[in-house]
Amino acid sequence: MDMSTINWLAVLVAGISSFVVGGIWYSPGLFGRAWMKDNGLTEEDVKKGNKGKIFGWTFIFSLLMAANLGMFLVDPPSTCPEGCGIKTDITWGALAGFLAGIWTFCAIAIHSLFEQKPWRLILINGFYSVVALTLMGAIIGVWR
Repeated sequence: MDMSTINWLAVLVAGISSFVVGGIWYSPGLFGRAWMKDNGLTEEDVKKGNKGKIFGWTFIFSLLMAANLGMFLVDPPSTCPEGCGIKTDITWGALAGFLAGIWTFCAIAIHSLFEQKPWRLILINGFYSVVALTLMGAIIGVWR
């Protein structure tokens, strides 16, 4: 794979977009209160968390997810015969992100079932992943 064909600025923006989605998704106005309740957390517990560690690692993992998605969305090489591979655009990018989100949703669900987490929490966390990755894919797809 030719890494120079990846738009690294798009990957960076896609990675950052998960923070925007997460900020909205886990806000008290959307799913934040239910997420805290199902995790047995209070606002004080959340405030006590090491923000540098939490947001630092979240940023790194978001960038890794976006870079991985960017590698999957590399256009086929010019030597590829006609009809070989899929040309990346916003539609294919969003679809690929959605499909990656389904993978992560399933992984979250499997872990959460063994941890005996409630379905509401599984759905909150799983659909966050689907939405965030769909947006990441759309950003990478449109920014070719």
